[in-house]
This record gives sequence, C-alpha cells and structure tokens, in this order.
Amino acid sequence: RYKYYPYQRNSYVIGRQSIIIDFITRYTPNARFTVPAREMGSILRSEEMMLLQLLLQSDSAYACVRELGEVGKVEFKDLNAEVSAFQRKFVNELRRCDEMERMLRFFVSELEKAGIPIAEPPLNCQAPDPHHLIDLETLFSNDEESVKQLNANQESLRKNLLDLKELKHILDKAQMFFQEGEEVLAEAFVQQQTTAGGVGGAGGGAPALYSKQSELNQKLLADSDVEAGGLATTRFTFLIGVIPAENLLVFTRVLWRVCRGNVFVKHAQIEELLEDPTTGNPVVKSVFILFFQGEQLNARIRKLCDGFRGTLYACPESVPERQQVRLQVGARIAEVDNVLKNTKSVKEVALGKIAQSVEEWQQKVKKIKAIYHAMNMFNLDISHQSLVAECWCPVKDFHTVQEAINRGTQLSGSPISAIVNRISTPETPPTYYKVNKFTSGFQAIVESYGVASYRELNPTPYAIVTFPFLFGVMFGDIGHGLMMLIFACVLIGFEKKLAKTKEGGEFLSIVFSGRYLLLLMGLFSVYTGIIYNTLYSRTTNVFGSAWRPYYYGSKNQSFGTRTFTNSCAPVSIDNCHSYPFDGACNAVYCNHKSEPVICTFPTEAHLFNQPYPFGIDPMWLIAKNKLTFTNGYKMKMSIILGLFQLMFGVVLSIVNHIKVRSYISIIGESIPRVIFLMNLIGWLVFLMFFKWCKYYPDATKAPNLLLTLIYMFLNFGGSPNTAGDPVYSVFGTGATETGAQQYFQVILVITAVICIPWMLLVKPIYLIVKTKRAERLARNKAKKTRGSESKPMVGHASSEDSVLEKSDSEISDVERAEQAELIAKGEESHTDSHGGGGGGHGHTPGEILVFSSIHTIEYCLNTISNTASYLRLWALSLAHEQLSEVLWVYAIAKYNITLIGSKMPGLGFIIMFA
Repeated sequence: RYKYYPYQRNSYVIGRQSIIIDFITRYTPNARFTVPAREMGSILRSEEMMLLQLLLQSDSAYACVRELGEVGKVEFKDLNAEVSAFQRKFVNELRRCDEMERMLRFFVSELEKAGIPIAEPPLNCQAPDPHHLIDLETLFSNDEESVKQLNANQESLRKNLLDLKELKHILDKAQMFFQEGEEVLAEAFVQQQTTAGGVGGAGGGAPALYSKQSELNQKLLADSDVEAGGLATTRFTFLIGVIPAENLLVFTRVLWRVCRGNVFVKHAQIEELLEDPTTGNPVVKSVFILFFQGEQLNARIRKLCDGFRGTLYACPESVPERQQVRLQVGARIAEVDNVLKNTKSVKEVALGKIAQSVEEWQQKVKKIKAIYHAMNMFNLDISHQSLVAECWCPVKDFHTVQEAINRGTQLSGSPISAIVNRISTPETPPTYYKVNKFTSGFQAIVESYGVASYRELNPTPYAIVTFPFLFGVMFGDIGHGLMMLIFACVLIGFEKKLAKTKEGGEFLSIVFSGRYLLLLMGLFSVYTGIIYNTLYSRTTNVFGSAWRPYYYGSKNQSFGTRTFTNSCAPVSIDNCHSYPFDGACNAVYCNHKSEPVICTFPTEAHLFNQPYPFGIDPMWLIAKNKLTFTNGYKMKMSIILGLFQLMFGVVLSIVNHIKVRSYISIIGESIPRVIFLMNLIGWLVFLMFFKWCKYYPDATKAPNLLLTLIYMFLNFGGSPNTAGDPVYSVFGTGATETGAQQYFQVILVITAVICIPWMLLVKPIYLIVKTKRAERLARNKAKKTRGSESKPMVGHASSEDSVLEKSDSEISDVERAEQAELIAKGEESHTDSHGGGGGGHGHTPGEILVFSSIHTIEYCLNTISNTASYLRLWALSLAHEQLSEVLWVYAIAKYNITLIGSKMPGLGFIIMFA
C-alpha cells in the first residue's frame, strides 16, 4: 500500500512545503504509486475521485499540463484564489494569447466577407511548445499587416473608382441640367420682351426674338454682365455634386430655408447602383446642380453639402471641355477597375492561405490559453524551480494521468521526473460523470436543474425514460409523434455531417445536441398516441369497436339497465361523423344522413363485446360525452404518475443514504417523507382505484374524491355530513362503512401531522449531539498532539492512517464530519501556537435547525404543489387534442380532395408537412 500524505491548503506554509519536498525526494525518488481496487463509477453513480498533488519542474510544467489536457481526466484546484488575476505568474502569456485571438477573429471576419470557406482542422491538433508561441505571434502579425494593407489599398481604389463613376454621371447629367436651366431663363426673357415691346408687330418681331434668345444662351454663364436689347443679364454661379438618395429630400428643404428661395435646384437619380468603398454595400445616389448668386450663398451651400454627406465636383462650363473630360474619366475608370481586380485577386490568394490554417490556429491558441490559465492556479516552491499543483482525478484513471505526466516530462526533456502524490482532504470531491453522445443531452437537462452530490445516484438514467414518456403523455398523437420521430432520425442519420457545419446558429445547435431526446420523445408520443387512439385528432378503428348499441322497440321500452323513450336505429362508428344530442333517446339524426348519433354509457357495457384490445375505444370519437371521459381519465392518470415519480425520488434518496451509511437520514428524513406522501397523495390514489372497482359501471353514486380529501383535513378525518353523504363516503353510505372511513382518515391525518416535527427535529438533534462529541474528541486530540509539533507530517499521518486509508465511498457522512472537525481543530491549535487565529469549519446548532426547517417546509409544500403540477400533463394533453382537432377541421379536412375514388385529405397533408 502507498502512503497518503495529509495536506491542508490553509496550513501549507513554506517550512512544511520544504519538508514534504525533501521527504519525497529522499525517500520516494521516481515513485510510481499503485491504486488499490475500488468501487468504480458507472452511469448510475458519479466516478470515485481522488485528490492528487503534482510537483512539476518549471521547464516541464507546460508539457505535462498539455498532456493532461489532451487526456481530459483532471480538474485543477486554484491554489492562488486570493491572488488577483493581474498578479499571477503567466498573465503576460495570457495577454499574448488574447492578442492572437483578436487577430484570428479578424481573419475569420475577412474570410466571411470574402466568402472563402474555412478548411477543417486536423483531427489531432496539439498545442505547440512554448518557444513556438513567438513564431505564431510573428506569423499572425505579418498576415494581419498584409491583409490590412490590402484592405487599405482596396478601399482607396474603391474610393477613387466611386469618385470617377460619380464624375462620369455628373458629366452625363450636366448638359441636360444646363439646357433645362437656359430654357427656363429664355422663357422668362421671351415673356418680358413680349410684354415690353409689342409695337413692332408679328412680322418683324420673331427674328429679333430668336436672335436675343440665342445670345442669352451663349452669355448665361459669362464672366461679365452684358446688355441685350436693354435687358441686363447677370452671371449665375453653379455647384454640381452627388448626394445619397435618402438625404435628397431633406437636403432640398433645408437648402430652400437657408437660402430663402434664392437658389435654383435640379436633380436626377443615378440609375447605376454604386458601391460603398468602406462597407462594400450598394448605395443609391442622385446628381444635383444648384444655380445661385453671391459668395455668401456659396459658403452656406458648401457647408450644407458636407452636412448631408454630399460630394461636390468641378464641372467644365463649355460642352467641348465636358466631352474631353468625359473621355479621360472613362479611360481612368477602366484603369482603376483593372487595378482593383488585381488587388482583389491578390487578397483572395492571401486569405485562401489563411483559410487553410485558421481553424487549426484557433484550436492551438485556445489550448495554449487553457494551459497557461491552469498553470496560473499553481504555487511556486521556495526555490522557484518547480510548481506545486493540486487536481481531482477519477480513481480508475489514475494510471492514465500518471502516464500523461511522464509523457510530458519526456517530451520536455527535463532530467527530473514529476512527482505525483495522493493526499487526503475533508473537502467534498467534484461530481464527474462519463457521458456519450446519447446521454449527453439528457445529462445537460438534469444538470440545468442541479448537479447531484458526490457519489449520489445519477438521475440521468431514469430521466432518459421518464422525461420523454411524460412528454408523450402531453403530446400523445400517432401522426405528430411520427413527424418528430422522422425529424430525429434525419438528425441522427446525418449527425457526422451536421456536427461539422456551423450554420443555423445557437437554436440549431441546441436541437442537434438533443437529437436522441427528440427520438425518444417521438417514440413515446407514438406509443401514447396508440393508447389515446388519436391520429391527427382522428381515431383508428383497427380492431373494431367493442361498443354495439342497438336501440329497439317503441316508446318507454326497457332494455338492459336503461329505458328508451323513442325508437332508434343501430349505430356504429363508421356511419356518422357528428355528435349532437337531444336528451330523448340519446340519439339525433345527422344533418346529411339518416343515422343517429350516440352517447356512450359504461352501464351498457354488458350489452356489447369485450373491451377494445389496446387503447381507447374508437367509439368515443362520436360520443357526446367524449370530453368528459377523456378529461377524467387523463386527470387521474396524471395524479397517479405524479405519485409514482415523487415516491421514486424518495426511494432514490434512501438508496443514497444507504450508500454513505447515513442511517440517521433514513430515519429522520426518508421514512417520515414516505409516510407524509402516502397519507395524502397515496390515499387519494387509493381512492381512485377503489372508486373504479366499486362504483363501475354505474358512477352516478360515486363520491367526489377531491372534496373527500379536502374535508378529511378540515373536519379531522370526517365529512361535513356524518350521516353518510354519498358525495364524501367512499366505502359506503351505511353507518359501519362511514365510521370505518372516518376512523381510518383520522389515523392518516394524525400520522401526517406527526411526520412534520419528525422531519424537523430528529436528524438535527442527532447532528448537534454528534458535533459536540466530535468537538470533544478534537480537543482531546489537540492536547495529545500539542507536544509533537516538530513532526507534524509524520505524526499527523500515523494518527489518522486508519481513517485516510479508507475509500471515499467507505466513509459515512458522520465520519466525514468527525474527520473534518478533527483536522480543523488540530489546525486551529497549530495556528494558535504560532500566534495566528483560526476557526472551526462546523455548523452551529442554530444553523442546523434553520437548515432542517427550510427543508421540512419545502417538502411539505412541494408534496401538494408538485402533485398539482402533474395536472399539467392532463391540461397540455387536452390543449394538444383540441388544437389538433381545430387544425384538422379548419385547415385539413376543409380542403379534402378525391383520390382513387375515396375522400382523402391529401392537400391538407401537403399543407401540414410544408
């Protein structure tokens, strides 16, 4: 057997650390510990864990942690919890990793913009050695600089190309603007001439008018004022540019108000979609031209153009100059476009090389960051040459962990081997379950509510069956279940391909991770749908209905146990599809047929065949009292399922208590919980079965079970009517039956009330007594060991060797508490002798009582509320049934089509599946 070295983090001082390292180095060089056979974990329980202490050389620590990370069997403890994250040893390396992650995110964003697919990483991508970290940084920095330079060049070329295209459209629109402006001014001149000089007559005035108009068109933008037949023409200044189309309307309104109407505006939209040089998105722009006078308006207009993201361009005034510039702009556009294509191709080549390795780089950087994050949890020894780490490890994986550490030491080339040491601790180990692709989804659902304690029964194996089954109770339908089943089968069939894709976002990822859950949910939905006999809210008459109601004879004829007041025809499920009711002979005639519709009664069951072989009889589809029957059936079934699941949870807790030998928990918690639950909900479930057996098929005199349960507590076991009201008397209405029921219910109420102080006080009193006993033992132990402080490790190990050599599964929670108190008191006496302060780790009696009170009140309330919550099974099943029927009637059956001589809802099915 190997020796456990006791170790407490709070008392890990430099002196003791040097003693432990010296002792291990001298007496156990290159020790390989053998783990004795223990009870291993399984899917039913968490793995048995052990706490390891690792002594790693500084030059081999990185490689050892890397190999441990690849194995994935350890969880490191943070030995520097009181040290800030910015004061730890490897914080600079983590910052470098953050910077590399930023560069990789930049690469991924550029690849997404360019539409270049990212290559799959290799299967075994290990973290590089520490000296390769600077190589990765240099590679990433060079690639980032290259891509940024290409982006800057590309953006500059796009800006030049955009300016040239805008100038081209301005030159194309300029002549049109000038012609329209001159025509408007010419019309004004003609009107003025006609008004002022109409003496000359029509014969001689027309040539003069044409001559004046031509002269005005030529001199409209002249540098100086001219006289034309007595009319002074003043020079107009113009500005021409481009503005986004969405800003044009506001721009013109603000321009009109700022210039007070002293500006002439013309605009035209550019038909070609231009490209934003920064984002690359298409934008719609418009060309505008402004005619005005004065330098003050010129300054105002330019400021407005800048404010509305408008761009002004210089445009020649004469037509020949504009044509020459237009040719130059066209040639320049072709040249810039060619350079832009070459730049884009160079960028695609550079990004293509990055795309081949970016996923691999991301994994490497994540692993490097995880390694340094774990190494920040380690302590340095007194010589600063080795690191001390603690980690939790499954017992059965100890050899795997030890081999990984040895492999890391060999890869690092360190001459000194790492030392692995198992230590004892009063801390509760973490809960660790081994999962696979089938159980991982169910384990995630269970852990979303809470994680089981160490070595407790794992609820996941039971949730694999109960969770989808309860869903099937709510979603019971053969057709809908088959749709879910087919969808789950598709996900499972293409799981390898879907696991690699990242499309669909978080929602598709969640659905894919629960594909096996969807599979079982679909199977159980089909199963409960067969029990409910529902297929898209319709029934299936597979075995033939067992109900054969034949109403014979004339008025007031008795047949069996019912008297009919009318002559009625035979009815079967295949000859009617609606269910009105008139109360006469419980049958009326359909609107489109001559067959009546029935209302089924259990009292007539002896008139017909044997019960339907499996599930609900299809005759209930056309029965008037269908909803009444199914509601009662599903409501009672929900309560029964709730009782069984609540009782199953209590039974699992008993198994957990037996495992840790906590018999006080069985006596003080589990037994009173079982009695309390059975006295309330168990009695209600018993009344359900008793009512079915005694009062079937004539349920007209059956008692009301809910009122019976309520008045059992309000009237202390009795009913409001002591004479034997049939509403409350289950056993019978006679004096003997009523008295027996009242006597039995009084016993149930008394025992249920006794269980409350039982759960509240028994276990707390026991724990208080045991705690005081542990404190007394700890004080005696401290007195004996006070004189042997010079040998704390050897003495401490020898005194507790019998306890520490036990497996974690062999130590009960009482012994664990005693051991924790003993060690805590021993450490307190040790620190007090050095002038330090300390405190115990136990709970005070008041805390124990408050803790017990909370759990007792919670269980008593949950017994009622959780049982009532199971009525959701009935409520959601009813809602699903009614919604399915509405879907069938108004969305499927309404659009029936004729197929092969029979009516089939083919179009409805197509719409539904689409």
